[in-house]
Amino acid sequence: MPGALLQITVATLLGMATAHWWGWNIGAALVFGLALSVASTVVLLRALESRGVLESVNGQIAVGWLIVEDLVMVLVLVLLPPLAPILLGDAAAADPNGPSIWATLGITLAKVAAFIALMLVVGKRVFPKLLWLVARTGSRELFTLCVIAGAVSVAYGSAKLFDVSFALGAFFAGMMMRESEFSHRAAEESLPLRDAFSVLFFVSVGMLFDPRVLIDEPLKVLAVVAIIMIGKTIAAVVLVMAFRYPLNSALTVGASLAQIGEFSFILAGLGVALKLLPVQGQSLILAGALISIALNSLLFTAVEPAQKWIRKRSALARKLELRADPLAELPMSTDQAMLSGQVVLVGYGRVGKRIAKSLTEKGVPFVVAEQNREFVEQLRAQGVPAVSGDAADPAVLIQAHIAQAGMLVIATPDTFSVRKMVETARALNPAIEVVVRTHNEEESQLLESEGLGKVFMGEHELALGMAGHVLSRMKRPG
Repeated sequence: MPGALLQITVATLLGMATAHWWGWNIGAALVFGLALSVASTVVLLRALESRGVLESVNGQIAVGWLIVEDLVMVLVLVLLPPLAPILLGDAAAADPNGPSIWATLGITLAKVAAFIALMLVVGKRVFPKLLWLVARTGSRELFTLCVIAGAVSVAYGSAKLFDVSFALGAFFAGMMMRESEFSHRAAEESLPLRDAFSVLFFVSVGMLFDPRVLIDEPLKVLAVVAIIMIGKTIAAVVLVMAFRYPLNSALTVGASLAQIGEFSFILAGLGVALKLLPVQGQSLILAGALISIALNSLLFTAVEPAQKWIRKRSALARKLELRADPLAELPMSTDQAMLSGQVVLVGYGRVGKRIAKSLTEKGVPFVVAEQNREFVEQLRAQGVPAVSGDAADPAVLIQAHIAQAGMLVIATPDTFSVRKMVETARALNPAIEVVVRTHNEEESQLLESEGLGKVFMGEHELALGMAGHVLSRMKRPG
């Protein structure tokens, strides 16, 4: 949250300074800056999914960052209409017999708070039970209809009853579904619709865009693209590094934010409707969005080469990555018996937690290497040795005492860095045994052919477990 809020502030100030330089008033500059500060969640999810890093820590940070941005923009959309007279410098234009601006803001925020409170109650208690009752009918069509009707009804009701935007209503509809044990099924049923709306999103952007702005105002378009793809990216990279995450995480988040999308268009449209933003400003925002979205995939492709180039040439970057971080080193008080012949467990997600639980129950010593700093803090509070960082970085495995370990277990879904981890482990401990997790059969065969260790594929192990249970229950005498 602090990172997202700071990045919004930096990007907004950059946009406002540029608009002020062009001679725009404060209202137009503010709307313009805010529109450039928020990235597209649709574009981000597509980029992360195509690279298989959506479930990784870097992906989680980027998605969380964008959700905070979206919520801030929803609040801006709610507050902008009552604040428009002040931003126009014409507070007297407001109805003199109507409520004051502060009363209007108070009423608006009260409605939003009431809506959120209602959604939390309904989401926790009512909607999950409704999904359960519908699922009991056994009708797949009825379940799909219930999911869609529930989402649209909440979004529409929020707009009509509470003066809350459709976007916030839809967001809370998703949160309500998440509380149900059928959340994964609901997401699966609505997946075709999500893909259809993603396509419509890009089509609508193309229909809104006026290409003449590229000819009439090329320098202004370049300035907008520079703010989106350079200013925001640098701000995000610096902020993520300041929170002591590795360079890879910083560059991934920076690339994720180097575009703008749906909320920018909504905000620009509202700004024009309120006469805060000139029509030229909306055209510039659309041009910046199209160019940044088109170039965003190239930016993601450049993350790894940029990481190598920066580490090689920047002493400051190396210093920042190597600076003292209490979670990047095992405490001196760690029992040495835990650091000899131990299991080094990379990743503490859904699979890693179960492995750790089994090791604890059997009294097998282990050290966890995890990128999520919150998990590392929780593990240390429980007395479990854990280090924070990307295990592809040799320093992390060294801190986990890989040289004295008996086994390396890679439980993270990110298989791109597996080779680097195994190379580091075997360079420091040639006799170490390696266990790797994968979801893909082709990937499994490739990893086994390269001799990287024992490979476990999710579907294969699930089938073995179910088959073993069936066979044990179906045994006959003799």
